Amino acid sequence: MNIDKFKRQHIAILDAIERLRAAARAGISENAEEIAAQVVKMSSVVKLHLAVEDSILYPAVARSGDLKLAHLGDSYQSEMNGIATEYFAFASRWNLASRLRDEPEGFRADANRVLHTLFDRMKREDTEFYPAIEAGRAKV
Repeated sequence: MNIDKFKRQHIAILDAIERLRAAARAGISENAEEIAAQVVKMSSVVKLHLAVEDSILYPAVARSGDLKLAHLGDSYQSEMNGIATEYFAFASRWNLASRLRDEPEGFRADANRVLHTLFDRMKREDTEFYPAIEAGRAKV
């Protein structure tokens, strides 16, 4: 199975997380416009990635005939639902520069928690789930 597009989306999301980190380290209030714009841009990629996973990747994994892979896919999809809910709440809370300037430490705390969870999840997909898909019989 060719899952290169999913991997490229992960790279784009991980790059966006790194850009958010760099801007926050340089000063949240001072870089509020850039951070807010980056949150909005990153959310578009995350939304697209999740939609394609839900409509193409997870159904293909479920149809693969490999029960272990199908179970792994179900587990990943269930877990992602909670992570996605948290991420989009984060994104809607911090997509305005004025909020970032008003609550820089609130943003920092949320970003550390939510983006760390998202980062860890994508790394697990890259090292566990995607290799299992590529080794399996799922057709995407």
